[in-house]
Order: sequence, then structure tokens, then C-alpha cells
Amino acid sequence: MGKLDGKVVIVTGASRGIGKTIAEVFAAEGGKIVCAARTLKEGDHPLEGSLEHTVNGIREQGGEAAAVTADISQFDDCVRLVEQAHEIYGPVDVLVNNAALTYFIPVADFPVSKWHRSFQVNFHAAFYLSQLALKDMLPRKSGAIVSISSGAAIGPGRGPYQPEQIGRGGTLYGAEKAALERFTQGLASEVYNDGISVTCVSPSQVVPTPGTVFHHLVDSMDDPRGEPSELMAKAALLLATEPLDKVTGRVTYSQEILKEFGWIDQGKGIGFERPGSGYSQI
Repeated sequence: MGKLDGKVVIVTGASRGIGKTIAEVFAAEGGKIVCAARTLKEGDHPLEGSLEHTVNGIREQGGEAAAVTADISQFDDCVRLVEQAHEIYGPVDVLVNNAALTYFIPVADFPVSKWHRSFQVNFHAAFYLSQLALKDMLPRKSGAIVSISSGAAIGPGRGPYQPEQIGRGGTLYGAEKAALERFTQGLASEVYNDGISVTCVSPSQVVPTPGTVFHHLVDSMDDPRGEPSELMAKAALLLATEPLDKVTGRVTYSQEILKEFGWIDQGKGIGFERPGSGYSQI
């Protein structure tokens, strides 16, 4: 028996990185995975990874998965994504808001068009898709929404600032993830009596992915300072499958939550060497 047997799961940003691994791990637990992203075929995007690669890999392992291309910055594409999930597998049981679009640009230089687009992908899409998924979850009094945040949501605090804190250009991304964490707890309280779990998890350490390598957050896919994407996928699985009262409203970190529930023996990074965001403490 898998933890997600027969459950319909939407995973955004499933063409590469953490989203790809979440799709694989959830499929191995019996989920029917709707993999969503903009990149259908290898080579359609400068970074390695595609929906076809993710879906084919899942099917080769005996899992169920389907690819749906969508630009989740657009509400109409989000509507179409959920409609196609219905056509392929049925009503949505689990939503994983994973997709992200990141520009590391100082506020003084940030193009307004890129600012808006980033906010649409990293925050507005979580609202769009959550609202759409709730139309399936509320009548059945069950479901889980898991959003992927980042250590960037932890603010730099008050000045004076050290040289390594200056000019990194991550203000927008951090603000978006902080907003996502507040959204998580607000929505969790709204749908608590409807039996729907809403949670948020960040990596305890930077996960080497094509995106984090591109942005020089890690040196390579084999960077020993990084956290395997499997830990994030397992943390998302835990949050999507544990009983409501054990997890809903949690804003947490991958290794922290896995250790708390006994899924790993030791942990490091955020939640161990340093505290998380304010919302993770509530």
C-alpha cells in the first residue's frame, strides 16, 4: 500500500529540480501525478529537464503520470491545468505549489515587467491553483495543499549589514516566499473545519538543481554542501499524507520535519544550525 494510492496530485514545476523529484516520489507512493510546467520537450528551455523526461521516467518505474504544459502566471492556464487534470484522472486530492521564477536583481534596477511576472509565478499562482483545487476538496472534506518556500523568506534583519548581505538582489524572491508562508497559515485556518491540510516547506540546505546551479547558489549538481532533492520530496510527502491535526498550518524545513517525525535520524541546516522564518515558529 502506498501513502497516495489512487490520489490525484498536481505538481507544478515538475520538469526539473525539486518538482521533478516530488513527482517521482509521489508516483512511487501510488499517486496519479499531473506534471505541470512550461517545458514539454528537452531542449525547449536553456536548462536541462522537461515534462516528457519526468513523465517517461515515472512510467518506466510503473507509476502513473501525465504532462500538462501551463504558464501558471496566467489564471486561464491554471484553469486549463485543473480541467485537464479532471479529464485525465479526476478531481484533485493534492496540490503541490512548487514552480518558481527567480531573478536576482537589486530593487533599484528591477524591470517592472519582470517584477510582476515573478510575483505572478511565485505567489499569485499559488492562490489561483489553491482556489481551483479547493473546488474539488471542499465538497469531499479532504485534501492537501503543500507549497514550497525557501530560506530566502528569512529576512536579513536590522543593520548594520555584513558585506555578504549586501547587493545580492534577492529581496523580491524573499518577499514572495514570506508572503507564501503567511498565505499558507491563513488558508490553513480558513479550511481547517473542512478537513483540508495546508502546509509549506523549505529546504534546510540549498538543493542542487539546474536552477540553483545557474544562479550560482551551489557550485554543481554534486556540491557536497547541498541537500539531496529527495529530502524535500519526502518532506512534501509527509506533509501531504500525515493527519490534519499533526501538520496543517506548519511552515517548516525539510530535514527539521523529517527528523521530528522520525523519517531521518539526523539533520542540519535551517532548523538546526539557525532558526527559520517567523512563520515557522508560530
